[in-house]
Amino acid sequence: MGFTGFTDEAFGFYEGLQADNGKPYWTAHKATYERHVCEPLAELCAELEDEFGAVKLFRPYRDVRFSKDKTPYKTHQGGHSKGFYLQIDADGLMVAGGMYAPSPEQLRRYRAAVDAESSGGELQAIVDELRGAGLEIGGDRLKTRPRGTREDHPRLDLLRHRSLYAHEGWPADECVGDREVVLRVRDSWRRLRPLVDWGTEHIGPPDFSR
Repeated sequence: MGFTGFTDEAFGFYEGLQADNGKPYWTAHKATYERHVCEPLAELCAELEDEFGAVKLFRPYRDVRFSKDKTPYKTHQGGHSKGFYLQIDADGLMVAGGMYAPSPEQLRRYRAAVDAESSGGELQAIVDELRGAGLEIGGDRLKTRPRGTREDHPRLDLLRHRSLYAHEGWPADECVGDREVVLRVRDSWRRLRPLVDWGTEHIGPPDFSR
């Protein structure tokens, strides 16, 4: 049938999971998760595939092996395709694009590319344009400058990033029963393409399995 929007049940499911992140709640509401979260999200991703490639959904289970937080389930459902990302949770829908969890070698290549005048200036222009369009720039950042970087480097803020992405989103009530979500996500990913392409060219494709 194609994507026709999300339902109140999708966002209500995650509100409940935030309050009770345990197996009894999950088991009792798994059918709601599959019908109101997974199915429409898969339909949304299918409509984006022609332009952005197949979108893979993440598993809903958290990896708790090395975490103090032992809650077993993610309180969001995410999907990714070649540097593009989307996520539904209790608050609404979020889309993003950029560099996530780079390997040490990718981080080295990132800083070298930012340091270089041509590629670094290109990235600065991309980030400035995205910020000017209302997207938020995020990512893990050093509190100080990377070792060996001079204090007056013109792109010091970018060099501090250990991950770099831009994102925007819409509240739950704007996503219920609204097919226009397809156009919003598509338009956002198009705006994010220069950032994703820059990362692919200078760093390499993201590894979401990390």
